[in-house]
Amino acid sequence: MLSQIKGLHHVTSMASSATENNRFFTRVLGLRRVKKTVNFDAPDVYHLYYGDETGTPGTVMTYFPFPNARRGRPGAGEVGTTRFAIPKGSADAWAERLATFEVAGIRRGQLFGAETVRFEGPDGDGFLLVEAEDDRAPWTGGDISDDMAIRGFHSVDMRLRDAGRQEELLRFMGYEEVDRDGSLIRLAVPGEAATVVDLDIQPGAGTAAQGAGSVHHVAFAVENRARQLEVREALLDTGYQVTPVIDRDYFWAIYFRTPGGVLFEVATNEPGFDRDEDRAHLGEALKLPSQHEHLRAALEQHLEPLGA
Repeated sequence: MLSQIKGLHHVTSMASSATENNRFFTRVLGLRRVKKTVNFDAPDVYHLYYGDETGTPGTVMTYFPFPNARRGRPGAGEVGTTRFAIPKGSADAWAERLATFEVAGIRRGQLFGAETVRFEGPDGDGFLLVEAEDDRAPWTGGDISDDMAIRGFHSVDMRLRDAGRQEELLRFMGYEEVDRDGSLIRLAVPGEAATVVDLDIQPGAGTAAQGAGSVHHVAFAVENRARQLEVREALLDTGYQVTPVIDRDYFWAIYFRTPGGVLFEVATNEPGFDRDEDRAHLGEALKLPSQHEHLRAALEQHLEPLGA
């Protein structure tokens, strides 16, 4: 069993509008845009990162906004809901705030005894706010006060037809079962926050089709490149097809497809989002990987302005 995995690093999804996506995460949810760059494999499309003040691993939601992309079809083989931690006692205030912005699908509820607010993103993305004891410092540069601001990820759930080999994989990665609630199996690794993964077992679910509103992949955190190489070697030895290490400028990444169909990434906590921008100005300038710097003039003309 691996011990290098420290919980969630980031979650990456797809959107149909960069402007609307940016507005939703910065204005409605009050997260900080910590990086404005491009999809390394499709540089005519943004890659936008939102999180706490510095983009701490475990807080960062990222998006590929493909203009006018068709919506995805929810189903088995994907992350169904991305969940953020909020302070205890703030769920009602969040429900009211989301209603003020006319956010779709707002529902109060409970999950494993915690108060929750369910809602949808601009493309039907599945989100949940979960009240939790969480001492991480939030970003409060907008109009959301410290007593209700999002702390970072609480967890994700993965919609599957059966637990089977997906659960075996997570256990190999250091996760252990800690609870059950209806169709949900809760697993976690030791740590303070962003350590939970729920398996949502839906035997009759159809197969998911990716599109706007779908989670593209979920990334798990390791401290550094040495730990990442240890994880990669262990996964290869177990029979998984794992990519070589890829430099994503702000972290190094490896990817592999899981038995349940979900794409996993293992990302390093180094070097971080302030490697090429002062912390006071994260996410303001368009940052391009070196291989695409020659395209800057054309990309600045092509990519839609986002505003602050």
